[in-house]
Amino acid sequence: MATWDLVVVGGGPGGYSAAARAAELGLKVACVEREARLGGVCLREGCIPTKALLDSSELFARASGGGLEAHGIRVGKVTLNLQALLARQAEVVEGLTGDLAKLLARRGVEVIHGEAHLAGPGTVAVARGQAKPLALEARAVLLATGSEPVIPVVLPLDGTRVVDSTGALAFPRVPRRLGIVGGGYIGLELGSAWARLGAEVTVLEALPRIAAGLDGQVARTLARSLTAQGLALRVKTRVAGARATARGVRVTVEAEGETEELAFDRLLVAVGRRPRTGGLGLAEAGVALDPATGRVRVDQAYQTSAPGVYAVGDLVDGPMLAHKASAEGLAVSELLAGRTAEVDYDAIPSVVYTDPEVAGVGWTEEGLKARGAAYVAGVFPFAGTGRARCLGETMGFAKVLCHRRSGRLLGAHLIGPRASELIAEAALAVARGATAAELVATVHAHPTLAEAFWEACRVAEGDR
Repeated sequence: MATWDLVVVGGGPGGYSAAARAAELGLKVACVEREARLGGVCLREGCIPTKALLDSSELFARASGGGLEAHGIRVGKVTLNLQALLARQAEVVEGLTGDLAKLLARRGVEVIHGEAHLAGPGTVAVARGQAKPLALEARAVLLATGSEPVIPVVLPLDGTRVVDSTGALAFPRVPRRLGIVGGGYIGLELGSAWARLGAEVTVLEALPRIAAGLDGQVARTLARSLTAQGLALRVKTRVAGARATARGVRVTVEAEGETEELAFDRLLVAVGRRPRTGGLGLAEAGVALDPATGRVRVDQAYQTSAPGVYAVGDLVDGPMLAHKASAEGLAVSELLAGRTAEVDYDAIPSVVYTDPEVAGVGWTEEGLKARGAAYVAGVFPFAGTGRARCLGETMGFAKVLCHRRSGRLLGAHLIGPRASELIAEAALAVARGATAAELVATVHAHPTLAEAFWEACRVAEGDR
C-alpha cells in the first residue's frame, strides 16, 4: 500500500495538467493511465493527430492548385503519399507523448499504467494485466478519464467501413465517397481534411444547420464556404441505419418525409461524445451522476459526492474541450495545495479547424437575443485588412458583441485566417471585462489579421 497526496486517474489534458502542477506545488502525486502512452484522447487520437492531418491536407490542396498560382508559383503534377502523411501524423503524436512523459518524470510524478477503480475511501485499486495489482492510498483522488464517442445502435462500427473519429484518422487510402454522420466540430474538421485530399464528402446532420453551437452568422458563412469547397451538407436529415457491404456502406436516411438510401465507401460516425465512467466503481464509491447527462456531479471545488474524490474535464458539466479540462485540473491542484483558484467558464474559447478557421468566446448573438440583453454588434471583414489580402485569404470576418450601455465585450466570433490564434485576445478581453473603447485604444500592429478584431470593436463602439 503506497500513500499519496493525490492520485490522478487519467493521463489526458485534465489529468496530466493536474498531476504536473500538484507535484510542482510540493504534493506527492501518482498518475494512473490505462493506455501505454500518456496524453488522453486529445493527444493520442483526437486534437493533435486531427490537426496534423488538417495541416498536411491544407498543404496538399494549396500545392494542387489551391491558390499558389495567384502568388506566381507554379508547380508540376502533385501526388499524394498517404502513408508518409500518416507516418508524419504518428511521429507528431509520438514526440508529444514522449515529451509529456519526460515532463511528469521531471516533476516527480509517478506514472502507473493500468486500469484504476475506486476501492473504498481514499483507495484506488490498479489492475496491471499479468503484473501484481496495486492499491494506492490517497488523501485525494482526481478522476480525469475523459470521454468516448457516442455510437447509435443503428450505426454499428466495424472498424473498416463504418468508423469513429479515431478510425477516420487512418484510412489506408483516400475514400472516393465519404459519408459523415454529424455536422459538429469533429465531423466538419475530418470532412474538410479528407475533402482536400480528394474525397467526395457528404455531411448528414439531423439539425437545421451544421455547427449548431456557433454564432448563427458565423455558422451560415461556414456552411457557404464548405459548400463552395465541394462538401455536400445535408441538414434536417436523420440517419436511420447503415450496413457495411463488401464494397462500401449503404446508409438509410430520412428527410422531409422521404426515405432514401445512399452509398459511400466509408462512413464516419461523429454524433457526439459521452463521459467515460465505465469500470471506475463510481456507484460503489458513492459518486453521484446526473441521470440526464451521465456526467459526474461536482461542487465549485470539483469535489464529488464522495469525500476526497474530485472530477474534471469531460466527466463534468461544460464544453468537452481539452483546454477546459486543463484549466479545471490546474484549479484542483491549486485548491488541494491550499491556494485559491477558479475557472472563468464565460471566457473559454472554442475553435473549429476548418478552412476558414472558426473561433468564438462568450455569448453568441442568438444567446443575447434570447436573454433580451441590450447589446450592439460590430462586424468587420478580413478582406478589409492588408494582411489578409497579402495572404490571399480574405474569406470571413471578425464579430464582437458588446453591452450597449457599458461597452463591455460580451462575446467575439471569428471566421477567417488564423482565427484559432486571434481568439486569445478576445478571450482575455472577455475574462477581464474589457470594453470596446479600451480595445480600440490598444494599438494593434499593422498590417496584421488582428486589425480585423480591432476594427470590429471600432464599429461596435461607434454604434453604441
